Amino acid sequence: MTSSTLQASAMSPPAADAAFEKRAYSKVFWRLVPFLMLCYVIAYLDRVNVGFAKLQMGQDLGFSETVFGLGAGIFFLGYFLFEVPSNLLLNRVGARIWIARIMITWGLLSACFMFVKTPTSFYILRFLLGLAEAGFYPGVILYLTHWYPAHRRARIIAVFMSAIPVAGIFGNPLSGWIMDSFHGVSAMSGWQWMFLIEAIPAVLIGVMVLLYLDNGIAQARWLSAEEKALLQREVANDAAHGAKGPHSVAGVFRDARIWWMAFIYFAFVMGQYALTFWLPTLVKATGVQGNLNIGLLSAIPFLCAIVAMNLFGRSADRRQERRWHLIVPAMMGAVGFTVAASYTQNTAVSLAFLSLAAAGVLTCAPLFWSLPTAFLTGTAAAAGIAAINSVGNLAGFVSPYLIGYLKDLTGSTQIGMYVLAGALVLGAIGVWFTPKQLVNR
Repeated sequence: MTSSTLQASAMSPPAADAAFEKRAYSKVFWRLVPFLMLCYVIAYLDRVNVGFAKLQMGQDLGFSETVFGLGAGIFFLGYFLFEVPSNLLLNRVGARIWIARIMITWGLLSACFMFVKTPTSFYILRFLLGLAEAGFYPGVILYLTHWYPAHRRARIIAVFMSAIPVAGIFGNPLSGWIMDSFHGVSAMSGWQWMFLIEAIPAVLIGVMVLLYLDNGIAQARWLSAEEKALLQREVANDAAHGAKGPHSVAGVFRDARIWWMAFIYFAFVMGQYALTFWLPTLVKATGVQGNLNIGLLSAIPFLCAIVAMNLFGRSADRRQERRWHLIVPAMMGAVGFTVAASYTQNTAVSLAFLSLAAAGVLTCAPLFWSLPTAFLTGTAAAAGIAAINSVGNLAGFVSPYLIGYLKDLTGSTQIGMYVLAGALVLGAIGVWFTPKQLVNR
């Protein structure tokens, strides 16, 4: 054995040392994932709290359902335009600086919603909020690929994306409480106080990101040299043995698999944002009165979702099977929307099937990212993840606007919910036609 081989062996622990590996990944998890979850809870709350503000803003400002649907969705036009450039900048300057920039700017813009008076000002601020937040979510997905190999990602991304239902569990009751309790204080409406109060944590946590987050394994002073060597070897081996993907930004846009992934993600996001933007309205339509009561009942579907997301994520990693772990929750979402749409006057039945829909559609999002990250690496991963996310998130524009338009047209959300169910079925079909050898890792 050569001296260089002996030196390399001394620097890294044996691959069979499962206990050492478990401890190393445990340190990474507890250092990064809860903090990133907190960031995403705040991000998601500031993105969708307009759905709760709608309960008062509509009366105060005279906005129609279509105006709200367009305003909720126009966020994603700004998001779409700046998503790829933002992720490439994050890859260049590092996650610490770029995620902090994103959080601070979106916090300041979110607070400005308290000054909205007209549909035009509402549209402009929603568009700017999308520009500010673009890159956060795909940036975190990219960041996690720098720490975790493919066979560990579904569970970790599912835990991270549990922030969405957590935001619903705590954010909906909080928003309802703020709107009821602060309405009329200092001559301001409850929805104005809600935007102001819920924007403050984004700015504060943005400053914390600068002090807390590391750009990668090499910069993590809380890891030993042996732990760093293990983690870097795992990620490097994963990249070397994965399916071959594009090697450049231009190659990303020429790769048909990227557009296939974007189509699947678009279908799933249709359901996700319809649920998160319109859930308070759907619950209110069953006859529930009072913003706090609406908020408390709206938390129930998210509680169901957080359980489903983590059960499916663990199962997908344990079995290293990705397709059926996406198809099943997509069909759960389709059934949930269909039945809930048929029982809009029955609170118990509607809430039960909205819970099934939430468990399905919110489980699809984290498990989906096991597909493209199985063949994307390096700079191509930064561009590819952002491209898929930006195109897919155009559904965040289409979905709320479509629901609002159809509700104004028909006086009911029923037709819109059937459309969402159909979109989820199309997404499931898209996953079925994805080659299993490409993604089952």
